[in-house]
Amino acid sequence: MHVHMGTVDFTSLEALVLILVLSALLLYPVAAFISGRKHKKWPKFRYLFWFLGIIVAAATLTGPLAHMAHESFTGHMIGHLLLGMLAPLLLVFSKPVTLLMRTISVPAARNLSRLLKSRYVQFITNPLVAAILNIGGLYILYMTGLFTLMHSALWLYALVHIHVFLAGYLFTISIVYIDLTSRRHSFLYRAVILVLALGFHKILSKLIYASPPEDVIRQDGETGAMVMYYGGDIVDLALIIILCYQWYRRTAPREGKVMREDVQG
Repeated sequence: MHVHMGTVDFTSLEALVLILVLSALLLYPVAAFISGRKHKKWPKFRYLFWFLGIIVAAATLTGPLAHMAHESFTGHMIGHLLLGMLAPLLLVFSKPVTLLMRTISVPAARNLSRLLKSRYVQFITNPLVAAILNIGGLYILYMTGLFTLMHSALWLYALVHIHVFLAGYLFTISIVYIDLTSRRHSFLYRAVILVLALGFHKILSKLIYASPPEDVIRQDGETGAMVMYYGGDIVDLALIIILCYQWYRRTAPREGKVMREDVQG
């Protein structure tokens, strides 16, 4: 990928990311400790998901992978999968909103609850809206000149990556309900949106394969598109399994009850 970085220095961004990462890695166990004094102890495996999620997200903006992403479209695409798909899924399993709700004071918890129930939060966490923000944002990134442009301005580069992460997180929490959520949509609705989102994600990878972004070498673009196509399947499969399992858990007891009533009746 021949993207001219100009005078852009990513050192300041990497330093900021490291500060945020260290803060996140520290604040979570502190919050869990405070929560454990008020309620039952916070599960240890939640710590693991949080640490892994933060580290995976940070790896895309600092370190060897971040440097590779500046020079290689394939490296960029690996970072995209980690930042926009894997990291959000790991962080959702750490249940940060639930932990925050257990940690803060009662008045603050009520304010947070009102925020979660607000029309704005309900709107952006609607599976359809979240899918548009997530997948639609990727189409804008790769099908316009934005991909090349973001490498010429540090603020734009940071903004794009923030969007990729937040949009991926919103989409994840809109499909699988693990953490606290503002509104619960039906399994069928979420399943349909998930299938459509996966389809459009694969279509985009094929479009990139056929016509890589400007300034991207074709071979590098094709490899990156294949990473997007096949690498995304891993996280997509995880979402499908989780959604189907939750769907089964919701319906299985009812079916069992009906069967017992049939046997007894």
